[in-house]
Amino acid sequence: MISENMQKIFDIGLVPLVVLDDANDAVPLAKALVAGGIPVAEVTFRTEAGGQTIYNMAHEVPEIIVGAGTVHDVEHAKEAVEKGAKFIVSPGLNPAVVKWCVDNNIDVVPGTVTPSDIEVAMSFGLTVCKFFPAEAYGGVKTLKALAGPFGNIKFMPTGGVNENNMNDYLALPNVAAIGGSFMLPNKLVKAKQWDEITALCKSIVAKNIRNK
Repeated sequence: MISENMQKIFDIGLVPLVVLDDANDAVPLAKALVAGGIPVAEVTFRTEAGGQTIYNMAHEVPEIIVGAGTVHDVEHAKEAVEKGAKFIVSPGLNPAVVKWCVDNNIDVVPGTVTPSDIEVAMSFGLTVCKFFPAEAYGGVKTLKALAGPFGNIKFMPTGGVNENNMNDYLALPNVAAIGGSFMLPNKLVKAKQWDEITALCKSIVAKNIRNK
């Protein structure tokens, strides 16, 4: 069963990947995403600021659905949830992380690229998987192939997905949403150009084939 938060994310269809070095940028960035029509953030643990970024966004900007990305272990999953994360995303399928999330009723989207990965995810009762790195593993062509034997599984492709090919993915019935950093270009984030980020998000939302 898909949770209310995940259904909202799938309705939006876009999951911005957030990588911040300074947690003080979390609130203005979250507000820029909300203003741009994408009230979702997958905050990665790629930097030391990850945990505090999740906390700041979740507590200061309640309109946004905050999740944690690049979660490699249960400890980071626990930290993320304690700080306010509503969902967990991992680049690969770590059974311990998935089990902890399932046992604690936390939405989890593990990374998968092979039928065997997907089978493991299904054994935990999951119906949504990340497909990463999407373009490197065949992108749209592979997702179409996976739709046959895995008709009940939806995917969130990330990795090589961008503004130019996003609708190729969003047109697929087995794609729940797409993820990526293209909604938050590093140069705009570094320069704290929040208005420009809002404008870019609005442009991407307008191009989203599912809004037509």
